Amino acid sequence: MDLSNRTVLVVGGTSGIGRELARRFAAAGSTVVVGGRNQEALAELAGEGLGTVTVDVTDSASVVAARDAVLARHPALDTVVTMPGVMLLEDLRDPAHFEAAWTTVDTNLLGTIRVVDAFTPHLLHRGTGTFVTVTSGIAFLPFPPMPTYAASKAAVHAYSEALRAQLDGTGVGVVELVPPAVAAAGQEKVAPHALPLDGFATEVMDLLAQEPTPREILVKGVLMHRWAERDGTYDDLVAQRSLALSMLPGRDG
Repeated sequence: MDLSNRTVLVVGGTSGIGRELARRFAAAGSTVVVGGRNQEALAELAGEGLGTVTVDVTDSASVVAARDAVLARHPALDTVVTMPGVMLLEDLRDPAHFEAAWTTVDTNLLGTIRVVDAFTPHLLHRGTGTFVTVTSGIAFLPFPPMPTYAASKAAVHAYSEALRAQLDGTGVGVVELVPPAVAAAGQEKVAPHALPLDGFATEVMDLLAQEPTPREILVKGVLMHRWAERDGTYDDLVAQRSLALSMLPGRDG
């Protein structure tokens, strides 16, 4: 992927990984618009020279309004990065966890689908472009304290695979970014060995710049997650990660 002359929308780019990748695309020479709900963060990004748009991915009308606003200003939009995400702890012994599960699915999975649906006609009309969906190493190696987060990201992976198949031959590609834990947006609190954001972003941009662009963007730190079942390490790693259940209130493991 040529990173120097694209028009990129990063939905969910007001913090963490999304914010850093938006800055990296801009530094590479692309026109970048960041979408999100945090008005303070959007104002800061606008101050850096990035475009911004307010969008709530759990609200279909908000997504459509954001799409219309972005395309009115940037009709040459060719890259849509969809990375809405919430990470919530859940104790499945407590039925009250369902609210967190609902919020997670509505944001991570349905939010991604809403964004993809909104921009698919535009990219198909152009006959070229790229969706970048964002999943997680947890999609392939669950983190038991966050069960619905893992399920939602696994679902986005499957959806990305199906989307790629359905768009085959249209000129519109689908690239899946699979981050491990990165020291951003609070992930270091639950993953003390999280990767530094700067190094992670550098590795991601280097992989995106490859020709042809890989279908999955896998930094070295996520390979143990992605291929755990293939490598025969899955059961042991899930058992190790289950020790983190002690994070849940009233649980000792």
